[in-house]
Amino acid sequence: MTFIWAIIAGLIVGVIARIVLPGRQSIPIWLTILLGIVGAIVGNVAATALGVDDTNGIDWIRHVLQVAVAAVLIAAVTPYYSRRSVRR
Repeated sequence: MTFIWAIIAGLIVGVIARIVLPGRQSIPIWLTILLGIVGAIVGNVAATALGVDDTNGIDWIRHVLQVAVAAVLIAAVTPYYSRRSVRR
């Protein structure tokens, strides 16, 4: 069940990260989910390192870190994936 929740969280974090980024990102949904999962994991590690991983109420700082990391990953991967797609 944890694997399913990781996919769902990765989808949500990845989609929000794509919305935050300007322009069009021509990457498939599976790559968005994968980068969202990685962003969520790295964002959680960063939140733990900063001591903001568990607060009263909603952990907004943790969620912002997750989306920010996913956005950076998507922005970094999109040009490489786009170039790969053009060669076909």
